[in-house]
Amino acid sequence: MAQADIALIGLAVMGQNIILNMNDNGFVVCAYNRTVSKVHDFLKNEAKGTKVIGAESLEDMVSKLKKPRRIILLVKAGQAVDDFIDKLVPLLEAGDIIIDGGNSEYRDTTRRCQSMKDKKLLFVGSGVSGGEEGARYGPSLMPGGHKEAWPHIKDIFQSIAAKVGTGEACCDWVGDEGAGHFVKMVHNGIEYGDMQLICEAYHLMKDVLGMDHDEMAKAFNEWNKTELDSFLIEITANILKFRDADGTHLLPKIRDSAGQKGTGKWTAISALEYGTPVTLIGEAVFARCLSSLKEERVEASKSLSGPEGTKFSGNKTSFLEDIRKALYASKIISYAQGFMLLRQAAKEFGWSLNYGAIALMWRGGCIIRSVFLGKIKEAFDRDFELQSLLLDNFFSNAVQDCQDSWRRTISTGVQQGIPMPCFTTALSFYDGYRHGMLPANLLQAQRDYFGAHTYELLSNPGTHIHTNWTGHGGNVSSSSYNA
Repeated sequence: MAQADIALIGLAVMGQNIILNMNDNGFVVCAYNRTVSKVHDFLKNEAKGTKVIGAESLEDMVSKLKKPRRIILLVKAGQAVDDFIDKLVPLLEAGDIIIDGGNSEYRDTTRRCQSMKDKKLLFVGSGVSGGEEGARYGPSLMPGGHKEAWPHIKDIFQSIAAKVGTGEACCDWVGDEGAGHFVKMVHNGIEYGDMQLICEAYHLMKDVLGMDHDEMAKAFNEWNKTELDSFLIEITANILKFRDADGTHLLPKIRDSAGQKGTGKWTAISALEYGTPVTLIGEAVFARCLSSLKEERVEASKSLSGPEGTKFSGNKTSFLEDIRKALYASKIISYAQGFMLLRQAAKEFGWSLNYGAIALMWRGGCIIRSVFLGKIKEAFDRDFELQSLLLDNFFSNAVQDCQDSWRRTISTGVQQGIPMPCFTTALSFYDGYRHGMLPANLLQAQRDYFGAHTYELLSNPGTHIHTNWTGHGGNVSSSSYNA
């Protein structure tokens, strides 16, 4: 008897929480897991007293679904997704919908969209952000794939998503093929950047200003009432003041070697692939790589010295405000770069992305949720064709206002020997972006000198010229290519 609105496969913590969230919103969900005992446990415990039903097999699950059948996969990205799709395809009929809610690589989603289309099935790849808390009470959802599936899943998706402002759902249709998973990947890259920027601010507070944990927690709490109001700033304050069972602060006891799941790395790789200068996320990924060389760093710390005897002698209160503004300016750069990558991908794949809607999807539910994203939405509302956030008045004025603080923070940090890969790369990008003329003319001359790679003249762009620089080179130029 078909009674379930939707089925979900994969009863790990995210799967269970999304099922309970859908149940709260009035949808009947059929739960399935490859290890069927997990289904029984879930129905006896977490889902007790709900309308959730279980399935003993994929056939059983499919038979319980209303048409068009809607099935969400929340399983490990990669092979597991393909394996389930292969098992589901023979059980489904034209117009049924498979939704991959895992952290899949966007190219896999594009490939799956194409193969499902041939089978007359609809495929959706949806980014899901917000961790277990978000999954339970309102995640940020980023669906993309076969647009015809959207009317059949829109109600469920927008009901369970986080709400902001006057109740707008943090979920909208993103675009074709792998667009949903691409947007989720960029979200995760931005998250890497935000976290590293906060870590750099913490390093400066701790080692330049000599603040203790409670003072730092108080500062982050204060910052959370400013333009920096966000989930990550809020949890940083909580982490800083958290005490261990023995009454001492926990943070200094945690080993300083960071792990990563790979999504930040994918963002940096895409940036290189599509020639977009997303420098801040790249540096955030490399900072994690450097942190994981713990033993090597401990060895190096015994023999490599930094600047000697440069104790901070300025005004602590005003330097703390400088750090806050440096963090805000760098954050603006990171988001500007992230949206540049989205714009480039849209060009590359022919997706029509709604950038304002993407900012709204990230306003709530997800890890990078912040008031700041509302400002990005407003910028794209003002100009849908906006080339860069830095060309919007609100953001250019904000960076202008922070600029002196940003430069002071970095110069002080450099003199004190504090590593600030993301603060510094953000400023370098800003300075590069605002220069009408960069020294790449010399670079082009060098390439032409040693490899006859040709160059264009300012007075005649589009015409490629080769110069015989040494008098004994030939006039034959190499074919041009884009690096």
